[in-house]
Amino acid sequence: MAAQILDGKGLAQKIRAEIKVDVEKFVKETNIQPALAVVLVGDNEASKVYVRNKEKACNEAGIKSLMYRLPAETSSEELLKLVRSLNDDASVHGILVQLPLPDGIDEQKILDAIDPEKDVDSFHPENVGLVSQGRPRFLPCTPYGIQQLLVRYNIETKGKRAVVIGRSDIVGKPMGMLLLQKGLGGDATVTICHSRTSNLGEIAKQADILVAAIGKPEFVTADMVKPGAVVVDVGMNKIKKEIVDENGEKKLVDKLVGDVDFDSVKEVAGWITPVPGGVGPLTVTMLLHNALTGAKRQTAK
Repeated sequence: MAAQILDGKGLAQKIRAEIKVDVEKFVKETNIQPALAVVLVGDNEASKVYVRNKEKACNEAGIKSLMYRLPAETSSEELLKLVRSLNDDASVHGILVQLPLPDGIDEQKILDAIDPEKDVDSFHPENVGLVSQGRPRFLPCTPYGIQQLLVRYNIETKGKRAVVIGRSDIVGKPMGMLLLQKGLGGDATVTICHSRTSNLGEIAKQADILVAAIGKPEFVTADMVKPGAVVVDVGMNKIKKEIVDENGEKKLVDKLVGDVDFDSVKEVAGWITPVPGGVGPLTVTMLLHNALTGAKRQTAK
């Protein structure tokens, strides 16, 4: 029997409706509108799409979206100057610098310069440390979205074997930390695999919960998945795929695929996220949650 679909898009809409109500309540109580500053440097097409989605989501939730679009030639110093001015602006509650940044800009230096109280991506070392200790200021958006997906679909994590494929600072490492933490959506036994892992397929097949975030199209195949496992696909890859059109002719088309070979894995897994419509919408949703959290924290001081 084919796997049940974990509908991230549908869940994201539900959580965004909850956030909208919370924002309205906050504005009514404080007369302050939560504001998120998004900085886009350069002309990366994927980044432009992400930023548009974030802007639209903010507007729908009642969060003020402040857009800063800078040319690709922007220097590290110019970008740092903007970040510092946003740090000092009390009307800005969250700052997000869209990654990747153009060559020549010191990415780490920029992320480290963001005020940890406004670091809604939770990339600052101070916030990463707080997450690792289980007392987060903000939770990183994609792992937090995945955790919400598991919790709200009543998927048990306690005592389960979780395998995360990928060790990025954005998804892999923090995902492992969230699944390890005590309490709801945690208490799992976690293994993190990566490009240097021996017998990766064998390890993946032991997972009750398998999170694929390696950035390789359709990397996870059916023979790597334990029957009945929960498979969460974080990947977003554009590839050329051969299809047969209505005239019976073969042609190459652009297709968006994840890090999981969906068609084969859905026949083995118990639960699976689609691409698109799985993890992506939840990432943006948890960003809205963090922007509101930032506003609440800064107003309470």
